[in-house]
Amino acid sequence: MLNKFLSLLLISIGLASANAADPWPAFRGPDGDGVVRPSRSLPVEWSPTKNIAWRTEVPGEGWSSPVIGGGKVYLTAAIARDDSDIFDLSLLIFDVQSGQLEKTIAVMEQTDDRPARIHKKNSHASPTPVLADDRIYVHFGYQGTAAIGRDGEIIWVNRELYFNPTHGNGGSPLLVGDRLIFTCDGGKSPSIVALETETGKLAWQTPRPVDARKTFSFCTPSLIEVDGQQQVIAPGSDCVLALDPQTGRVIWDVRYDGYSVVPKPVYHRGLVFVSTSFDNANLLAIDPTGHGEVTESKVQWRLDRNIPKTPSMVAHDGLIYSISDDGIAMCVDAESGEIVYRRRIGGGFSASPLLAGGYLYFTSEDGETTVVKTGRKFEEVAVNDLGERTLASPAVVGEAILLRTAEALYRIEP
Repeated sequence: MLNKFLSLLLISIGLASANAADPWPAFRGPDGDGVVRPSRSLPVEWSPTKNIAWRTEVPGEGWSSPVIGGGKVYLTAAIARDDSDIFDLSLLIFDVQSGQLEKTIAVMEQTDDRPARIHKKNSHASPTPVLADDRIYVHFGYQGTAAIGRDGEIIWVNRELYFNPTHGNGGSPLLVGDRLIFTCDGGKSPSIVALETETGKLAWQTPRPVDARKTFSFCTPSLIEVDGQQQVIAPGSDCVLALDPQTGRVIWDVRYDGYSVVPKPVYHRGLVFVSTSFDNANLLAIDPTGHGEVTESKVQWRLDRNIPKTPSMVAHDGLIYSISDDGIAMCVDAESGEIVYRRRIGGGFSASPLLAGGYLYFTSEDGETTVVKTGRKFEEVAVNDLGERTLASPAVVGEAILLRTAEALYRIEP
């Protein structure tokens, strides 16, 4: 028992050290769950003229969320060439203090031989980068993946995993040790893959074990640990898989009816929470201790009303908070599935919520952020409107929020 405790302590220290180096290294932050740790005070009120440290125009188009490390902010964008159908899929590097755009690195070219048609709520640069050590990993879905040095030098590019897309690219990669893991859920033959971080070569590829009617999904996997074993939780059409990150071996799977799955899974109080997305979204609470196909034995409870199909959920102190695509904020008891409250905020939502310092931040597609107190009672604190469309999720550095809109990148701070 003592050895196990020391092992867990060393893992925690290592994670804390890594997280301290890059304050927001991946989609939804250091722990991938949208919770800011340690708890700190972020601004709760702003406007285009209040509490804005800087606003910088962003070239091209894209809905990747900001990641932050080493005094820099990183985004991806698709920059059109002379109003043509050819895009430079690019990495943008900004100074976090001044907001100045320092570098634009064209990573790969999107041409007519790789279809460019996308959904109106997607972009050619939707997946969020990952920072680790001296590298930035950028991912453009079916277009390809690359590793870039922090100095801007391209280390490797892998464009060999092309698959027939539906509505464009979407899910962000997950970094686990020397594996960069992401979903390839396109028009046919959906799978989860891992690349070797050193070379960019394929480490493993695991097909989804279901015959879904609509195979396309856009989910970002999550990493959890159960009884000393790491599990990569990867939802997709009609199933969620738990995989060994080193080998791609399926540990357990749960079946359901759903496709175009977007929300990133959440792990809290020993349960995995998954949205089944379209058509009729269900929220599933899954005990991840099983093996094999465990739909009947390990789904602890489910809800089928006002479940988000696009925004991810956020969990804290035994409660699961969510915002549905059509603006219904909901709080659910994690253990029982009991609905604590349900309240209409209004508007359309794609960005995932943020939790910090006792507040929840829900950002709508119109660029309006509603701030709500955490806890069992719904209490709205402020509504902050930037007046610019956004589908990207916020990032945090110090006591500042970084938010990407269709036109610009904002730093918001007291």
